[in-house]
Amino acid sequence: MRLVHGNEEGRRLLARLRRPLGEAELPSAVRREIRRVFGADLDAQAVVDRILADVREGGDAAIQRYNREIDGVQAGADLSLKVSAQEIEGAYAQVDEEVVRALRFAADRIRIYHQKQLDHSLAGFDEGGLGQVVRPLERVGMYVPGTTAVYPSSVLMTAIPARVAGVAEVYMATPVAADGSISPLKLVAADIAGVDGIFRAGGAQAIAALAFGSETIPRVDKICGPGNIFVALAKKTVHGLVGIDGIFGPTETLVVADDGADPALCAADLLAQAEHDALASPILITTSDGLAEAVMREIEQQLESLERREIADAALEGQGLAIVVGTLEEALALANEYAPEHLSLAVSDGERHLGQVANAGSVFVGGLSAEAVGDYTAGPSHVMPTGGSARFSSALGVHDFLKVISVVSLDETALAELGPAAVVIAGAEGFTAHARAIERRLEGGR
Repeated sequence: MRLVHGNEEGRRLLARLRRPLGEAELPSAVRREIRRVFGADLDAQAVVDRILADVREGGDAAIQRYNREIDGVQAGADLSLKVSAQEIEGAYAQVDEEVVRALRFAADRIRIYHQKQLDHSLAGFDEGGLGQVVRPLERVGMYVPGTTAVYPSSVLMTAIPARVAGVAEVYMATPVAADGSISPLKLVAADIAGVDGIFRAGGAQAIAALAFGSETIPRVDKICGPGNIFVALAKKTVHGLVGIDGIFGPTETLVVADDGADPALCAADLLAQAEHDALASPILITTSDGLAEAVMREIEQQLESLERREIADAALEGQGLAIVVGTLEEALALANEYAPEHLSLAVSDGERHLGQVANAGSVFVGGLSAEAVGDYTAGPSHVMPTGGSARFSSALGVHDFLKVISVVSLDETALAELGPAAVVIAGAEGFTAHARAIERRLEGGR
């Protein structure tokens, strides 16, 4: 973890952490796999374009072929794309009862939070023949990555807001192990969340299947969920044909701390995100040299006992920053420029400083507000904007699964008030038919 001083140096290094999607060089092992599967040296976007075209044309057969060739599903494994009800039911016997209870507890918390969100999102109105109605999307697909590392919490955090919003059909696509199996944790979480169907499909082929539909997998209206570079590029490519929740990169946590913060807790929060991914960004901005040094010592000590120590160490080495600035105002200004996924305010009177936060996926106020609780049981979805996109987007919520339809219902009085100016504008734009369509109504249909 690198220690630096001053706004300008901090700003320069934070800017270097922002990498445009697809800019990084693919690892040599991935390039070898591309040559093996496609018989050519393709960049990531070319791979995605090939897979999208193949699935659009070949449907189930193309999805199954890529499941074998890319994800390594072995001959003789269960190659059926849809997971059976019996397999889902059987998953409960493979998950510890305490974990099932915890998932149900988390699901209740997530449901309650998003129901409150929904209560503030259904603001239809009708005033003088003008208004709006709010409607849920009809069909949503979510992609859940991982075969060795699995994230049942992400299943809950995506499916439940969609269900609360009133989405009629929610489907899940996920990669499978070599024997065709899916982690029972994912299956149980999907069942608790009320997912309508689970499909064996990983990577860009899953995004293609959800965007275009196949013989087995239904076409959806919106695709949600994170994934690797190929998943992210596939989502970006199909955006417009379907909605997407966002383009997600590695996780980010930025802790703003003053000299009264607990260095052990600051270190624990940074490590909690660093263990996600070697490309995660654990960042501390503080007004205290002494705190920065104490946090770095704590990180070294706490690293020793982590199961995912190598991953966390790589994230700290590659992206870890401790930035010392003069004032909390400067610290918060830097945080707003960076627009982190997670922002922890480890400062006295954090509620007062919350008013200075403009850009963040989620804010954790005070020393007891562990970001990791937000990952699981606080209630808000942990699917949040990364890569600086918190400047213009929000954490996943019921609003992502609702659409607003404008309504115009004019009577004679309203038409007489609105029509003449509309005729003038239509004429100025050269749209005679527009003007005449209004004039006929003003003249009583003649």
